[in-house]
Amino acid sequence: MTRVAAIDCGTNSIRLLVADADPATGELTDLDRRMTIVRLGQGVDRTGRLAPEALERTFAACREYAAVIKEHGAERLRFVATSASRDAENRDAFVEGVLEILGVEPEVISGDQEAEFSFTGATKELTGRADLDRPYLVVDIGGGSTEFVVGDDQVRAARSVDVGCVRMTERHLVRDGEVSDPPSEEQIAAIRADVEAALDLAERTVPLREARTLVGLAGSVTTVSAIAQELPEYDSAAIHHSRVSRDRVREITDRLLRSTHAERAAVPSMHPGRVDVIAAGALVLLAIMERTGAEEVVVSEHDILDGIAWSVA
Repeated sequence: MTRVAAIDCGTNSIRLLVADADPATGELTDLDRRMTIVRLGQGVDRTGRLAPEALERTFAACREYAAVIKEHGAERLRFVATSASRDAENRDAFVEGVLEILGVEPEVISGDQEAEFSFTGATKELTGRADLDRPYLVVDIGGGSTEFVVGDDQVRAARSVDVGCVRMTERHLVRDGEVSDPPSEEQIAAIRADVEAALDLAERTVPLREARTLVGLAGSVTTVSAIAQELPEYDSAAIHHSRVSRDRVREITDRLLRSTHAERAAVPSMHPGRVDVIAAGALVLLAIMERTGAEEVVVSEHDILDGIAWSVA
């Protein structure tokens, strides 16, 4: 048994997992799992740089996480940074800040590495499930990018494309510094066009339509599940391995795209940091389901963070 800590720093959120890993049994026992919305990717698509205020929000979360890691006595730590820090010109400032606070250098991984971690985290506990056909298509809808991975017990093909809930929101739904509430038909069509082009790109290397089970990861997907179940609050146990039909995803996406900020914020299971970006995230999920023909999505709370933890163990 090894006590490990894993940090996943994405475009919209930074997440920590401290867990006991038992490679012999394949069990990962959570000791602490938490998420903070820091919006590290704020403006990166437009400026190519990490904003000073975004860096400070991220460093504040790192200081909190350092205390948690010390409290639990984790033996090993791995910090993985994804889309926003991969794209930014001033990523050295980010690397230096993390190194100073946590004592490890963040690994700015490639999209392919990101996809492998996501696949491992999402599917390790699905092995042997008779009710889920393989191969799996694991889709990780992040803030800046979306990863597509097809595999059985191992990855067969993977591709990362630059569509995510934050990137699509900032590119198409922000006018004069404010998110359109609700967006126009033209804005929705522009997101759709970007997502369809990204799916065309993904299909060049990943056989999206050959998969038999769609597994969806990350906050956009889990929030859609929470809405579909009409949960009175966000409940990880109820969301993990829930199933949402394509028709239900379409219904929820249409509702989110036609709602105001206040209406989205009033959803009981909605994290405040997702209010402005959830409509774009849901639209990405719907487009994927329509392209692949998936009748439902199996929602997983275990994702890249779990994959990072296993890589440390």
